[in-house]
Amino acid sequence: MTRRDMLLAALVATMWGFNFVVIDWGMAGIPPVFFVAVRFAVVALAVVVVPRPLASWRTVVGVGLFMSLGQFALLYTSIALGLQPGIAALLLQAQVVLTIVVAALALRERPTRLQAAGVAIGTVGLGVVAFGRGGDAPALAVVLCLLAALSWAVGNVIARRAGPVAPARRFGALSLTVWSALVVPLPALGLSAVIEGPDAIAAGIAAFGWRPILSTLYTAGLCTLIGYAIFNGLLARNRSASVVPWVLLAPVVAMASAALLLGQVPNGWESVGGAVLVAGVFIANAPARRRIRAAEPDAEHCEPAPPRATIGR
Repeated sequence: MTRRDMLLAALVATMWGFNFVVIDWGMAGIPPVFFVAVRFAVVALAVVVVPRPLASWRTVVGVGLFMSLGQFALLYTSIALGLQPGIAALLLQAQVVLTIVVAALALRERPTRLQAAGVAIGTVGLGVVAFGRGGDAPALAVVLCLLAALSWAVGNVIARRAGPVAPARRFGALSLTVWSALVVPLPALGLSAVIEGPDAIAAGIAAFGWRPILSTLYTAGLCTLIGYAIFNGLLARNRSASVVPWVLLAPVVAMASAALLLGQVPNGWESVGGAVLVAGVFIANAPARRRIRAAEPDAEHCEPAPPRATIGR
């Protein structure tokens, strides 16, 4: 990777990590599931300029329901219940090890020894974080965040089963992300009406001032659309093995920004558990990086294979 591409990779990881603090900052007074509906309504506007992915509607709907609706409805709710943004970013990385487990069950992909070791180490790290969670976050918030990671993992497997779906190299996974966003707003509004209630939605609309507007523009525009555009460009110019590890910076950025801006400093248990979890994620991805390196003799002239699991969004 060139120095410019390394700076771009660090920039994307920083945007994705800071995303969690922005969600928490903008969601005050807004029902979380309703906030998800607004975010993906903005993302879905990009279908005007982004071509439809070469995938079945079954795949588009599956990715929308699990990778977008399920993941973010559960994540936003966990943060609304009091889970610190930095810890939420950390716990969400369980999607990497969970993807390996779900793929083994659904696709009959036997994990390698290193992948199995990564899953085991990551699970230990999760247990340490959950055991030593600080602040006022209830156990339910931790469980919901882990369910968000599981929903993301299921979405990863659905996308993996579909194979390459982009209409052109320059759009990459962005086309599937944008078009699957069409699935989210109406179901999210329905869930919000059932779970949070019409009165909460009305209050949320009344409270939708400049903070939630800026938060939505950041999460939908900067993180999802621009972030993915930059990330796909990096994958088009470099080997996946050189690009993917950079997004492991996202939870570090999330925890650091939460500590600096919100005064939410992780305790010792959370710090140790987080380090163990990240180590497990890195080990679980190691076999995929080696296979990608062998399969990509010239990354500048061929579309890189997608990583086994995405790490930030």
